Amino acid sequence: MATRKTASTKNDFPRPFTTVDVLIFTVIDDALKVLLVQRPSDTGEPHPGAWALPGGFVNVDLDADLEACARRKLREKTGVASPYLEQLGSWGSAARDPRGWSATHAYFALIASDGVTLAKGANAADVAWFTVDQPLLAKKKLAFDHAAILRAGVERLRSKVEYTSLPAYLLPEPFTLPQLQRTYEVVLGRPVDKSGFRTRMMAADFLAEAGVVESDSNRPPMGYRLKDRGTPVFFPRTFSPRG
Repeated sequence: MATRKTASTKNDFPRPFTTVDVLIFTVIDDALKVLLVQRPSDTGEPHPGAWALPGGFVNVDLDADLEACARRKLREKTGVASPYLEQLGSWGSAARDPRGWSATHAYFALIASDGVTLAKGANAADVAWFTVDQPLLAKKKLAFDHAAILRAGVERLRSKVEYTSLPAYLLPEPFTLPQLQRTYEVVLGRPVDKSGFRTRMMAADFLAEAGVVESDSNRPPMGYRLKDRGTPVFFPRTFSPRG
């Protein structure tokens, strides 16, 4: 009589390290910023003293899935619980971490800078905002393969901003239409045509009036809020550059 094979309950094969990294973007002083943490210099861990994207190992006792891990890391570093969050992609190899075969799952988050409280955490020497085009980032000096992940995140964000309402997630509410247009321009790195901006924003029907906003103008501008913070709006065409 043949015996039936039973599945082993033991971890009888090597497992890769599994981490989640979060690219946290905001706009401060008319510049697109990303949050980085500095790795401690007095430990035996890789890349001592280098700057890196915030993240860490998946905690199987706390994280129901990868997005839960990303939200936990975001909350730990900024105190923000529910911003816009999107999965960017996965990076894995035997060479990206000297401790062994590893795979990381990257997300990017968009938050308004007001009310954010940065926290270093137990395994970070420092935490700070960096302009995405600063030499530190351009010269690939980030830990692990985080420079490549950051480049992919900036490219994804700028590409999607061309045809979505994503910049609205970078503003504190209420915001004015000129503030929203300026945020588009900051993220894209170029001016956009003003003539059709208001028409496009109003036609997309994703903004709700929130009353007039204090201003030095004789005619205080209208403030707006997002009708739905859960899903961005997609436009039928990209923005035209302003000549």
